[in-house]
Amino acid sequence: MAGHSQFKNIMYRKGAQDKMRAKVFSKLAREITVAVKAGGADPSSNPRLRLAIQNARSENMPKDNIERAIAKGSQGADTSNYEEVRYEGFGPGKVSVIVEALTDNRARTAPSLRAAFSKNGGALGETGSVTFNFERIGYIEYPVNVGTPDAIFEAGLEAGADDVVSTDETHEITCSPDDLSAVREALESQLGTPNAARLDWKPLVQKEITDLETAQKLMKFINILNEDDDVQRVITNADIAEDIMAQIEGAE
Repeated sequence: MAGHSQFKNIMYRKGAQDKMRAKVFSKLAREITVAVKAGGADPSSNPRLRLAIQNARSENMPKDNIERAIAKGSQGADTSNYEEVRYEGFGPGKVSVIVEALTDNRARTAPSLRAAFSKNGGALGETGSVTFNFERIGYIEYPVNVGTPDAIFEAGLEAGADDVVSTDETHEITCSPDDLSAVREALESQLGTPNAARLDWKPLVQKEITDLETAQKLMKFINILNEDDDVQRVITNADIAEDIMAQIEGAE
C-alpha cells in the first residue's frame, strides 16, 4: 500500500527542527505541564499526557526534562493559565495555514502572529477561514522498518484505522479523532511505540507549489511561526514539488 504521503510537506522538516531543539523541548514541556494540570499526573488515566510524553520521547527529549515538566504541573509550581488557541490564515502562494498555540496571554500572541503573517506575504484570517479545507483526524506514524506496507496496512485496519499510507521512510496511519487512543494502544501492542501519535489536520485539497521562490518564502514563513514561543504546531495544505524541496534542503 505504498503511496504518496499527505503529510510529507505539511510538518516542519526534521533538519530544521534539529536546529531548534531547545525551543522544541520547551514547547513539549509546556504541553506536558498543561496536560498534567488538565487531567492529572498519571499517564494511564490521562490520554493527553500519554500522548504528550510519547511525542516528547519521539523527539528524544531527556527523561529528566519530562519528569520536571510533570512535576511542574502536578505541584502547582506553574501558576500560568495556558489556553489552547487556533489561528488561521493564508501564507505565501495563498497556502492555507493553521497555527495551534498554547498561550497565557492572547494579547501577546495574536499581534505577534498577525505581524508574522503580514510581513511574510500572508494574512491572518478569522476562525474558520481555512479549517473548512481540512479534516480533523487522528494520526499515528511508525518508521518504515517496523514491517512491510501490507503487514502495517492489515495491522492498521484491524486496530480500527481508516487508512494507512506507506512511504520510503514511514507508515502513516489515520483514524477518527475519537478513536486515536484505542488505535494507538492496539498498534503499540503489536508494533511498539510510534514515532508520533496526535490529533492532526488533513487537507481536503492541497495547494501545489512548483515555484522555488514561493516555496522558499513559505518555508521561511513556517520557520518564523515555529520560532514563536507560544506556537505549538503549524499545519499547511502546501504540496511542494520534490525537486523544489530538494533544492531548499540542499541550500540549508
